Order: sequence, then structure tokens, then C-alpha cells
Amino acid sequence: MEYVRLGSTGLKVSRICLGTMTYGSNSWRDWVLSEEDSLPFYKRAIEAGINFFDTADMYSKGASEEVTGRALKKFAARDQVVIATKVYHPMGEGPNDRGLSRKHIMDSIDASLRRLGTDYVDLYQIHRWDAETPIEETLEALDDAVRAGKVRYIGASSMYAWQFAKALFTADLNGLSRFVSMQNHYNLVYREEEREMIPLCEDQEIAVIPWSPLARGFLSGNRTAEKSGETTRSRSDAFAHSLYYRKDDFAVLERVTETASRMSRTPAQIALAWMLHQPQVTAPIVGASKMPHLDQALEALDIELSPEQIAYLEEPYVPHPVLGHG
Repeated sequence: MEYVRLGSTGLKVSRICLGTMTYGSNSWRDWVLSEEDSLPFYKRAIEAGINFFDTADMYSKGASEEVTGRALKKFAARDQVVIATKVYHPMGEGPNDRGLSRKHIMDSIDASLRRLGTDYVDLYQIHRWDAETPIEETLEALDDAVRAGKVRYIGASSMYAWQFAKALFTADLNGLSRFVSMQNHYNLVYREEEREMIPLCEDQEIAVIPWSPLARGFLSGNRTAEKSGETTRSRSDAFAHSLYYRKDDFAVLERVTETASRMSRTPAQIALAWMLHQPQVTAPIVGASKMPHLDQALEALDIELSPEQIAYLEEPYVPHPVLGHG
């Protein structure tokens, strides 16, 4: 396993991050695996050298954090893993059970620590931008969590580049903890982040850790306009259909499938290899509901694509409307 710095920090993370939205409780989503079925994935990841695990408080309404915490305690020493979680989405019915207010952040970090069974989170991320809370309030609360030792680093997720630039400027202006990572929506069929967000991250030495590098399974190669896929998630994931499945997306998918066939690889491996060849990408966040998914992702680390192959994969792309910020 290769390890790289998380942006400008000294923290070293594995080249692949295991996303844990798939693990928790199927009462939240029917494609989520139970704790018993999830444990082998954490074990395999640790054995393969993955030290970077991403979850969120809202995944399975907290159960994903609980499963992640217990699994990592079972298979690894706490100081050998990097645990990332997130705050923003509703965790209750009350008016203050959501967003990025000081109250919700302070309540949420304590709740996440309890569920994870740890004294600190390595990377605490704002899951989305909160238009109702001043960014100064959010940054001050996050800075207090860092100073209290509950959080080691802070990160952000999908938003507009101007919003992220404002957050970075505000932190610098006020001497507050600065975001060190951006978890954005980026893959072969959604490359709008290349316009502004990724150049901003390069300029500011921010780690780029994309979510959905396989476009929620669309780039696995088994999707057509009429056939949603083979897994429970692919058949019931309405969000994926709102993001992808355009005619132009299938043109990209065809190139991925062709390249995979020529190289005796799977389409998912080619799509992930393309991501790993992007110099600005630190560690894509990979989900796995079947063990071959995780094994293939690990094998993708060794795939070499030529500049001509990369250009061939990218050539059919057509600009998209901004997607994934909601």
C-alpha cells in the first residue's frame, strides 16, 4: 500500500479510503450491510494496508459510526488508523438537530465520539455548506473542537469553489483551524470539479478525496438505460439516476468498458485507475458491498494507463449541470 500526505499536513493516509456508508443498518437503506456482514470488509481493508476510513453521523442514523468504531477497535490499534466523519445532515426532528451552528457541531462531535468509541476524530468534515449559519460561527466551533483535542484536522465536502475560498480566507483572517481536505463529487462522468474546485485545492494545498469515484456503480459497466444493475443498491438508488444515466454518460462508459476489455481488467478498475492517475487526487473514497469490489479496487492501484488511454477515456465527456451539492 502506498501512503500519501493529506494535503499540506504531515498526516499519511492510504492511497484508497474505505467509505463506510454501506455498513450499518438496512433499516436506513435496503442495500446497507449488517454489522456481522460488514466486519470482513474492515478486516480485509486493514490487512491490505488501508488506514483511512470515512463515515458520517447520518449514515444509518449513527449506526455506521458504531459499526466502524467497533470494527476498527477489533482489527487495528487506534493510533494506526485515520478515522474521518462528518456533520451537517439532520440527526433528529428538532430545529437544532442539523446544520453547522455552534450548538449542532458541539452536540454532534460528542455524539460521534460516543458512537465511534474513541476520544478523538482524525478528520472532522462539514458534510455540506450551511447557508443559514455564518461561516465564522462554524469555523470557530470547529476550531474549539480542535483545541479541545476532540478533532485533529478539519475538512469540507461538496460546495461551490467560492464558498470554499471564503471559508479558507475567513480561517486565515481570524487565525482559526483551516480546512485541509475537500471531499467532492468527482469521477469520469462528472468532471465539473476540474473547472474551479480542484484548481483551488491545488493552489491551497488541499487534499482532494473524491466521493463516488465509480459514479455510485455506474462505471462498473453493468448499467444500461433500461437495466439499473445487479445489486440491491443499483436497483433502488434513485439518487444515482438523478446524477448520471445521461446519453453522454453512456458514451464515457463505453470507452471505459472497451479499455477494460483490452487490458483484461474490469470497468470499475479502469475508472478507479483513471482517478488514481489524476495528480491532484489524494485518495478516492471507495465503497464495497461485495468482497470482489474491494479486491478489485486494491488491484487498481497497480494499473498503469498511458496518456493516450487517459485521453481516450476523457474525450467523450460533455459538461454537466452542477450536481451533488445538495
